[in-house]
Amino acid sequence: MSSPITPLGDRVVAVREEAAEKTASGLYLPDQAKEKPVLAKVVAVGKDAKTVKKNDKILYKEYSTTEIKIDGTEYLIVKEEDILGTVA
Repeated sequence: MSSPITPLGDRVVAVREEAAEKTASGLYLPDQAKEKPVLAKVVAVGKDAKTVKKNDKILYKEYSTTEIKIDGTEYLIVKEEDILGTVA
């Protein structure tokens, strides 16, 4: 997936992973009960970002992102300092 957004500086553009549809015991969750995931896949990286690259899965601070919806896809813009880590 390519991004229509080109991040500047140390910003990263990512797409949030889907929330769980059901619990471990098999119960389906209504939309209001789903937690927003804090995992996302990186789709674009600014030129000053040093530790994150495209296609990394990142763990980020929940309230430190800028969200924008383009052509039905919701993108997150995150500063590299607000990325807590990568997930293997």
